[in-house]
Amino acid sequence: MAELDSSSNSSSSGSTFFNRSFTMHAKTAEPDAPKVHLLLNNPSSLNRAASISKIYNSIDSVKGKVKKLCNLFESAKSSSTSTELSPKVVLRPAKSIGYSSSFSSSFNNPLIRLPGTEDRIVVYLTSLRGIRRTYEDCYAVRMIFRGFRVWVDERDVSMDSAYKKELQSVLRKKNPSLPQVFIKGKYVGGADVIKTMFEVGELAKILEDFPRIQQPGLVCDCCGDVRFVPCGNCSGSRKVFDEDEGLLKRCLECNENGLIRCPNCCS
Repeated sequence: MAELDSSSNSSSSGSTFFNRSFTMHAKTAEPDAPKVHLLLNNPSSLNRAASISKIYNSIDSVKGKVKKLCNLFESAKSSSTSTELSPKVVLRPAKSIGYSSSFSSSFNNPLIRLPGTEDRIVVYLTSLRGIRRTYEDCYAVRMIFRGFRVWVDERDVSMDSAYKKELQSVLRKKNPSLPQVFIKGKYVGGADVIKTMFEVGELAKILEDFPRIQQPGLVCDCCGDVRFVPCGNCSGSRKVFDEDEGLLKRCLECNENGLIRCPNCCS
């Protein structure tokens, strides 16, 4: 009996040993299954993986763009070095060609003349800033002539409509562009022609015969370089009282704006 008990005890202990080992291995193998199940059934984890792959793809695309930019800069550097190594070509301005082709035809045109101005420089311009390009061209031409210290008969068409009509009749155009320059009664051209003549040195040759102003940059005390002052006869109202008829009449000494030419700087 004792032997049977011992054998039964040993068999039970062996079975418990095997059962323990089996349960140990089963317990260690069980947690892996739910983890895989959670990974497969959890959409957030899949989204994270997709977002991570997108980030890597964007990084790769940025790297490709950076490489392209580096290649462009390297090609630009190589082209600049090649141009530096190549011999430089110096271009000389063709003064006589430019003057003879574009200026002489207008300057020596006998059909476009401004009578009574053979001893002066006349510039038709505007002081209004409604059109920026036109105002800048007029200002540039004024500054060019002031740099030569010569007196210029500036005729502002925005201050006196008679100058606009006069320019239209001389150029035979309904809407001539501004500014327009006449030198010694001869038509020269607009702002582009004056700027080009100034750059190539032809304008300085033409203005050699004109007297120079002794005090350059001096502003007229009477009109402030506006070239117009209010009429002294009607005080700018354009109306005068006729004592004989007892009526108000239009002043004949001023223009439509009640202004006259400055007697100090335009006489």
